[in-house]
Amino acid sequence: MIFDGDRQEVDRYLQAVDEIQRSMSSASISDDPKVNCALQIAMARLEDEFRNILISHTNPIEADSLIDPTSLHFTTPEDEEDHDQQQQQQQQQDTAADSSSSSSFSSGDGASSVNSSYRSTSSIREIDLIPSEAVYDLRSIAERMISSGYLRECIQVYGSVRKSAVDASFRRLGIEKLSIGDVQRLEWEQLEAKIRRWIRAAKVCVRTLFASEKKLCEQIFDGVGTAIDDACFMETVKGPAIQLFNFAEAISISRRSPEKLFKILDLHDALMDLIPDIDVVFDSKSSESIRIQAAEILSRLAEAARGILSEFENAVLREPSKVPVPGGTIHPLTRYVMNYISLISDYKQTLNELIVSKPSTGSRYSGDPSTPDMDFTELEGKTPLAIHLIWIIVILQFNLDGKSKHYKDASLSHLFIMNNVHYIVQKVRGSPELRQMIGDEYLKRLTGKFRQAATSYQRATWVRVLYCLRDEGLHVSGGFSSGVSRSALRERFKSFNAMFEEVHRTQAVWLIPDSQLREELRISISEKLIPAYRSFLGRFRSHIESGRHPENYIKYSVEDLEDAVLDFFEGTPVSQHLRRRSQ
Repeated sequence: MIFDGDRQEVDRYLQAVDEIQRSMSSASISDDPKVNCALQIAMARLEDEFRNILISHTNPIEADSLIDPTSLHFTTPEDEEDHDQQQQQQQQQDTAADSSSSSSFSSGDGASSVNSSYRSTSSIREIDLIPSEAVYDLRSIAERMISSGYLRECIQVYGSVRKSAVDASFRRLGIEKLSIGDVQRLEWEQLEAKIRRWIRAAKVCVRTLFASEKKLCEQIFDGVGTAIDDACFMETVKGPAIQLFNFAEAISISRRSPEKLFKILDLHDALMDLIPDIDVVFDSKSSESIRIQAAEILSRLAEAARGILSEFENAVLREPSKVPVPGGTIHPLTRYVMNYISLISDYKQTLNELIVSKPSTGSRYSGDPSTPDMDFTELEGKTPLAIHLIWIIVILQFNLDGKSKHYKDASLSHLFIMNNVHYIVQKVRGSPELRQMIGDEYLKRLTGKFRQAATSYQRATWVRVLYCLRDEGLHVSGGFSSGVSRSALRERFKSFNAMFEEVHRTQAVWLIPDSQLREELRISISEKLIPAYRSFLGRFRSHIESGRHPENYIKYSVEDLEDAVLDFFEGTPVSQHLRRRSQ
């Protein structure tokens, strides 16, 4: 090839081409077949030289050029795999506590996502794809080919070679050639990893790869003809750009489900961050379709996020499971929903921008028994996202209230509500972001609800037990009696023993998972039960012990009851008979 050899030979060849072109400008010579033939031969040779220079200087993009300018991470597939493994391990650690409780409401481990912020102040980072000497030669050839009417050939050669280079960079970045249909047929678990890779790769593509290709086109073609640099740029990157954005488009129009929300928000944030750079790189009229595609995908991602949130609210409200959870413990729905909204709160900046209306399922005093009533005027001043999160908690409680009615034991029903609302309160308190949005006023209301449930439980369980320890009905008057009916007293002790044994046997297998709440309720029970039993025993023990077989009636000491209360709410079966201290 001429351009691989001596520089003087190159210059002489270009001068010869210039001579032919000048000859063509002469009317007397332009029709000469020999001159036309010479020009065709020269252009064919320059086309080959043009292709050879491009190919010989098209090397795989260097590793340091694949670094996302906004992070310290390489974005090659190998490094992506390492990063994904680390992220998955972190997710498993974050969600290990609740992983054993899965709800039919969830189609997967939807809430186990780690939020990443893609907001940045990064800018375009151009690199030199071809050495300046080669750029000079390419421009020299392009000027002569275009001035001789070989524009189409020049663009085609340039586009085919450089597009192959872009495709090679795509492969190094792990960007696969997937149609929208291919993407939508993948399992969500596969897509999650691909979304993480796409986000980092897209930044490199727009800010480095496409920007550098645009720069190269300007270096070679700027000023040579009208918008030729832009034509060559689009010939090179239009296909890869469409391939890149088709992935995000496929996600934006895929079937909606709760577990997809966080990755869709990640995609939205990443694309939102890239839009200014896309507008700079694809700033011409011919590249308008790329700008429009990116903007439309962003809009669809936003709509998908809003739709998923609305569908999630309806799913929480309508979640149909009717089988009571054993022991009145925390329902899997409660765990799932509260973990989910904790993650939602991490995206408050994005969601507050996307959400502009109140929940669609909420209304003030709707009168619909299948929907809770809520007065949104009480939430004036709160952000749109905060209103939605409070509404989700309201409908979660509404659903839980319905589930509590499936318990045949009223005491267990109240314990179930206490456990679940207490869990909601703890999750809100444990997340600074969530607590700030929900607000202390609503948190107090929630706290009051689980305390009221605890009080209702105690009334339902212990009023009838303590009723056995009343004085009424034990005293008689007249005759030779001591004033206390021994038979009535014996029946009273027998009733108390039977009731307490039944409560002890039943409620030992009930479960309060939170140790502090469990201890508080036991203390509250003891504060009512133990003094009442001690007083009753002190007043009437002598009447029983003076009769026959007192051990059949006074079966337990005060200490025995204190020990028995410690068995409550452990979720563990106990013996049919209470443990008794040696007397």
